[in-house]
Amino acid sequence: MMNKNDQKATAARISVSLPPKLADSLDKMIAERGFHNRSQAIADMVQQQLIEHQQEKSGAVMAGTITLIYDAAKPELLQKLARIQRSHIEECISSQHVLLEGQYVMEVVLVQGPVQRLREITDRMITCKGVNTGGLTLTDKLIPQVHGR
Repeated sequence: MMNKNDQKATAARISVSLPPKLADSLDKMIAERGFHNRSQAIADMVQQQLIEHQQEKSGAVMAGTITLIYDAAKPELLQKLARIQRSHIEECISSQHVLLEGQYVMEVVLVQGPVQRLREITDRMITCKGVNTGGLTLTDKLIPQVHGR
């Protein structure tokens, strides 16, 4: 039989007090989003806040995606986006193009590197003429190194 000292904790138990209206709103969100319980929902929210906090640190290295929606009929846009990715080959790991309705394309670029540099790459891409919308989504979980040099 294991005693308490031999058991590994799978979760840290904490207590949270919320105003009734906030607790009701939380319960509604849990039901709408399909969380199994309050703990799962709160853990998700805390994780998101920790990621945002980590992003504020200038030297933080993170992985994520740059998602773009653009007009493929714009002259030279594809080449310009490819040049930006190639000029940041260490951060831009791969990309996927998805054809949308009409002449629109969704491009998802898998990235990893210092947060500030990833933001700069994103800004360069979304400000290209013909890009309708774009954004950067980050996580603090890193992609393992695929190969060494």
